[in-house]
Amino acid sequence: MMRPMTRIITALLLVSFVAACGQSRLNPFNWFGRDKETRNAQNVEIVDPRGLVGEIIKLKVDRLPGGAIINAFGLPPTQGYWEAELVPLNDEFPDKGVLTYEFRLLPPGTRTDVGTKVSREVVVARFVSDQQLVGVRRIRVIADANSRTVRR
Repeated sequence: MMRPMTRIITALLLVSFVAACGQSRLNPFNWFGRDKETRNAQNVEIVDPRGLVGEIIKLKVDRLPGGAIINAFGLPPTQGYWEAELVPLNDEFPDKGVLTYEFRLLPPGTRTDVGTKVSREVVVARFVSDQQLVGVRRIRVIADANSRTVRR
């Protein structure tokens, strides 16, 4: 059996030995290494390259079990627009009871004809769950020249 003084001396010798290890893996103070700094990009804003559709000609909401489908009919200035989407604003939370979306799409890669209204029409839809519709009194879709709203 070790005497208390012997235990203290043994412990001090052990601590001195481990501290002398410096950058060694045996030193428990070095087990996790030193901290490293990583700089975050400042003011990074994701910009949607798609523009707003020229105008919205029709907006309707079809109720379904578990939610609703928002259907928006847009009219761009020429044919060939693509990658259309209803982009939610306010992280898809209602603002004063209004759920708001922007009708966004990409222009054609080359020059295209104007064509008839029917040939330019773009239809886009988005499903919204019942949970997202809690507290919503109106759904609004925004275009470049106008916006349309439907009420519950």
